[in-house]
Order: sequence, then C-alpha cells, then structure tokens
Amino acid sequence: MASQSQGVQQLLAAEKKAAEKVSEARKRKNRRLKQAKEEAQQEIEKYKQERERSFKDNEAKHHGSKDDIAAKIEADTKVKIEAMNRSVVAHKEQTIQCLINMVCDIQPQVHQNYRKQA
Repeated sequence: MASQSQGVQQLLAAEKKAAEKVSEARKRKNRRLKQAKEEAQQEIEKYKQERERSFKDNEAKHHGSKDDIAAKIEADTKVKIEAMNRSVVAHKEQTIQCLINMVCDIQPQVHQNYRKQA
C-alpha cells in the first residue's frame, strides 16, 4: 500500500511539474508575442516616418514650400492690382465723359413695345 501511495505521490509531483512547465511555456509565448508586436509597431512607425519624409521632400521638390507658394500668390496679386490701377487711371477720364454724355444727352422716344390703345 505504501508503494501505491508513493506512486500516487510521484504522479502528482510529475503532474505538478508538467503544469508548471506548461505555464512557463505559455508565459514565454506571451512574452515573445508581446515583443514581436512591439517590434512590428516600431517597424511600422519607422516606415511611416520614412514615407512621410519622402513625401515632404517630393512635395517641396515639385511644388515648393508653403511659404514659397504664399509669396508667389502675393506677388501675382500685387501685379494684377497694379495693372488694374493703371487701367483705371488710363480710362478714368474717358469713362467719366461717356457717363456724363449719356446722362445729359437725353433723346425721348416711345418704347418699341408700346402699343396705342384704340
């Protein structure tokens, strides 16, 4: 009977050792998965930064920076405003004279759609 009890004790001890090994294996597996996930996240961030930098370089190369674009728009606007001001100065007298002539030179006429009522 003692040998049976000792055999049961050995089985229980072996089962306990096996459970501990399985538990350790699960913990190692979880640690490896977590580490792999972190490494993948770091790699994704690195790739993302690299692509962003490449995009910004390409944008600056082909389109210029935002400050350059704003300065170009500002310069174009100034040129157009100056052209409009020159046009106003050049045609101001002629336009005023034309308006005065139209207001002062009235020629009364019957409208073409007017019908005499019988």
